[in-house]
Amino acid sequence: MSRVTSLSRLSLTAGAALALTACLEHPIKKVLYDKSSEAQENVAIAINKDVDILFVIDNSGSMADEQALLAKNFASFINVLEAEDVNANYRIGITTTDSGNPRCPAAQTKPEGGKLVLSSCVDRVALGDFSFNMEDSSAACTDVCDLTGDQLQIKPTETQYSNGEKAPRNWIERIEGVTNLPDDVTTIQAFQCFGPQGVSGCGFEQHLESMYKALALASQETSATNYGFIRDAAILSIVFITDELDCSYDPEFDAIFKDNKVFWENPDRPDATSAVCFNAGVKCEGAGPQYDSCRSANYDIEGNVDVPDDKAVLQPLSKYINFVQNLEDQKKTFDLNQEVLVALIAGVPPGYDTMMADIIYEEEADPAENELFGIGKGCTLPGDPPQTAVPPVREREFAEAFQVGGDRNLFSICQDDYSDALKAIANKIRDQIKPACMTKCVKDTDPSDAILQPNCQIFEDNAAAMTRKEIVPCEEVGGAWQAPAGEPACFVELIDPGDETPSEIDNLSPECVAEGYNLEFLLLRTSAAPAGTTISAACELSPNPGNDCPML
Repeated sequence: MSRVTSLSRLSLTAGAALALTACLEHPIKKVLYDKSSEAQENVAIAINKDVDILFVIDNSGSMADEQALLAKNFASFINVLEAEDVNANYRIGITTTDSGNPRCPAAQTKPEGGKLVLSSCVDRVALGDFSFNMEDSSAACTDVCDLTGDQLQIKPTETQYSNGEKAPRNWIERIEGVTNLPDDVTTIQAFQCFGPQGVSGCGFEQHLESMYKALALASQETSATNYGFIRDAAILSIVFITDELDCSYDPEFDAIFKDNKVFWENPDRPDATSAVCFNAGVKCEGAGPQYDSCRSANYDIEGNVDVPDDKAVLQPLSKYINFVQNLEDQKKTFDLNQEVLVALIAGVPPGYDTMMADIIYEEEADPAENELFGIGKGCTLPGDPPQTAVPPVREREFAEAFQVGGDRNLFSICQDDYSDALKAIANKIRDQIKPACMTKCVKDTDPSDAILQPNCQIFEDNAAAMTRKEIVPCEEVGGAWQAPAGEPACFVELIDPGDETPSEIDNLSPECVAEGYNLEFLLLRTSAAPAGTTISAACELSPNPGNDCPML
């Protein structure tokens, strides 16, 4: 099925002038451009409906109900991305919060360490991944999934770095409406089987380190699970689902979990608890038991606070913020407006996302409970037993470093339905998929007509194959754009700023009009583009942009 794709941000690059060699079928009239006219600018076009989404899912012993809810409500997330007016080209990768800890024997917890996981939870039930403290939590999988790994065979696909070679990948993907799943399996069904990660993971969760490793492995050729997951120009979204604190530690100081009891809530205990994660990474203001505020902080091995990053026993928050900021900066070379999106479903009270509630940091009234986490509950969902979660601090501050606008992209895990949270997270991604407004003023080759007649060429480039192919103009057929017979892609120039032609299919988007641009591109594909493909355009620019585009 053909789909119209909105091309994203247009960033200026140097290059030779190109002559236009094609004509465009316009819904009002057919214009044959002067082939001797020269396009004055080469423009690189990033297709900004490409989205890479990393889910970091807590797989510790208390997360069975939450994983089941995530899978059960996942349709609310995916339906936004697959809506007709969005049709995102997305990849979904899944890893866990288990990156190991001295208190968790590697042979017992099998830490993923950021590796992308793509296996049916039905198979993992049989391996004991859904058992914790002799309690069977297999319903977190079997209530939402009945497909085994044999029924979820991943189809081979390309990546940006595969040089045309196809292989099964460790992620779910849907590109131009085509998935890498079996023909009779939807993306919702697939996530409901791949999403639940079990409850046998380490209880000293390393949310941030697992994320860091997952994204770092995506660029390492030696990684069999992650390599190629992240696309250079794609929107990046990171989603954490957890009920506990981040405990990403520096291995140089692993004694804090063994015999250095500076951060233990109760030094008389025989073993460390998750309270170490709070006490070694958070500083609270106020006398307690209810604190005025709590923030992330660097502690050294002796318990001194606000020390330099290289002395911190937990990995400094700056490591993760700087790493992801660097990824964002690289993406801004393709799209100046692109933002990395970070979302949390965690231990904040319901209403925190809409600023109707704030986190209350207070010690747990029961000393035995306080020994476990070093702080009281951030939220509670009544039930038998009640669902509770510890307030995040480091994860919250990391997410806030990438906050877009004034909205908090943090949602309570203490709910019996995650539909609204998942829909809101997906809407943030949708909002990043912006129309491809031409950011320079384009020359009107026929000033006698009130409607812009641009002079542009569009090319499809593939660096790996060392090819460049001209994309032909689309045809108007029955009031809709259509690719000419046999063409895998075609382009459309949107030129009408507001009902100045009888047709609506040539209208610029409101975003482009509001910014004062006079041209927008659409790309229509009949099949997925080869991996690593980029789009470039050459347009003749106005010699008098002050008159032709006064708002620019």
